[in-house]
Amino acid sequence: MKLKTLVAATALFGGAGAAVADDVIIGVPNWASVRGTAHILKVALEDNLGLSVELQNGSNPVIFEAMDSGAMHVHPEVWLPNQQNLHDTFVTEKGTVTFNPNAVLADQHICVTRATQERTGISLLSDLTDPAFASQFDSDGDGMGEVWIGAAGWASTNVEKIRAKTIGYAETMNLVEMDETLALAQVDNAIAQNENIVFYCYTPHHMFSLYDLIKLEEPPFDAAEWDVKQPTDDPNWLENSMAGTAWDSTKLHVFYSMALEEQHPAAAAMLANVELNTEHVNGIVYALSVEGMDPGEFAREWVAENSDLVDSWFN
Repeated sequence: MKLKTLVAATALFGGAGAAVADDVIIGVPNWASVRGTAHILKVALEDNLGLSVELQNGSNPVIFEAMDSGAMHVHPEVWLPNQQNLHDTFVTEKGTVTFNPNAVLADQHICVTRATQERTGISLLSDLTDPAFASQFDSDGDGMGEVWIGAAGWASTNVEKIRAKTIGYAETMNLVEMDETLALAQVDNAIAQNENIVFYCYTPHHMFSLYDLIKLEEPPFDAAEWDVKQPTDDPNWLENSMAGTAWDSTKLHVFYSMALEEQHPAAAAMLANVELNTEHVNGIVYALSVEGMDPGEFAREWVAENSDLVDSWFN
């Protein structure tokens, strides 16, 4: 299924009463696991409830705004605490969006390859504040190292900017934003060329099955050391935020519009009952990112192979 791109905000946010051609519209941000999950939900809803389900590309804030207005109905994979600000606005304050309590457990770190650690001696994230350590990750000769912190538009990328500022390695490292596919291609190249590399890493993800990775050590999460704002909250979000410890435990949830409970209650009930685990999501990412499967074809095979699990979502 080819994703339709959101091309006009005025068309998208036509209001809760705006007519839509499809029964359910699922938003799809720009990473592999959410793309695979979106297609799985589409196949499951169409095959079991006979609904017409459309997929539309969109960033996290755009999808939440659209669920609020009624122009979209589902976000297949919301990362908390990454999207906590959107949760607080649309679930807690407005009450127009809700979420499935079943969670996929995840975690987020900064990693190096094992060979990088052996060459450089790095073990702590704070080591990157030392210019001597940082220079070992300098690939362009400008005197500063490079660290991939995520793709543009990811909430985690903004948090990694805050962490780099708070911990201090924003002064010694260039914070690189790029598409994940390109970033992992750089990891492949660094390994092949015996070069040092440091980058944002997370699970569920296939990178831990492809590479021998070391998570850099950090102080454990401390809520007193975290005050994270996003650009949608505060125009001076970076200056007014701090994050000086490791990430809190991370959970992935399906979110959906409250309006769906009246428009298509069986679909809302199914979305409230979906349950995946880390192994499922790792498999989704591996199939799409490593094996290069078409998301639609993958989803149809996955639903057939996991029919008992999918059936349980409708009971």
